[in-house]
Amino acid sequence: MKKINRKDSYIETSRTILVLLCSCALVHFTLSLCGCAELNGYSNESMFPQEVDSICLEMFDNQTFRRGVEYELSDALSKRIEVETPYKIISSRDRADTVITGQIVSIGELALSIERETGRVLEKEVELQALVNWKNLKTGELLIDNESVSASASYSEYQQQDFKYASTLAANNLARKIVELMERKW
Repeated sequence: MKKINRKDSYIETSRTILVLLCSCALVHFTLSLCGCAELNGYSNESMFPQEVDSICLEMFDNQTFRRGVEYELSDALSKRIEVETPYKIISSRDRADTVITGQIVSIGELALSIERETGRVLEKEVELQALVNWKNLKTGELLIDNESVSASASYSEYQQQDFKYASTLAANNLARKIVELMERKW
């Protein structure tokens, strides 16, 4: 039987503690680098361009035969910009830093589910597709250049919902996606 010496046990324990301390220091150093903005890590900066203070939001053109959706989209977009971004909506293009324009290029409606015995549609979906432009009026730079964005929402006549209900939801979803486009690229 081998006898364990107290001195050997003390040295082995000291080495283990030293290795653990070095490992903790290395992990702490590595994680502290992740928070540095200079190294493209995490940052507390706004996701939106800082050189912009105000936006003139023009009414979206509607290239489809369904009327009224352009009003819903413009209203939803102006509310989202005011709430989710640091920008203010200004009605005068002359006083604004940037302008957002766009056009609704398609409004589609399709059946999601059909009743088996009668063939009646149970649930439908409305899809909106738009082209969006965002231009810096000071520099002439296009911040968003003819970007295609689409969003959808479903409705059911059995739940007392109609096309107007779904188009309003789809316009809100489309406005959310447009605001996401306004964020700076990572």
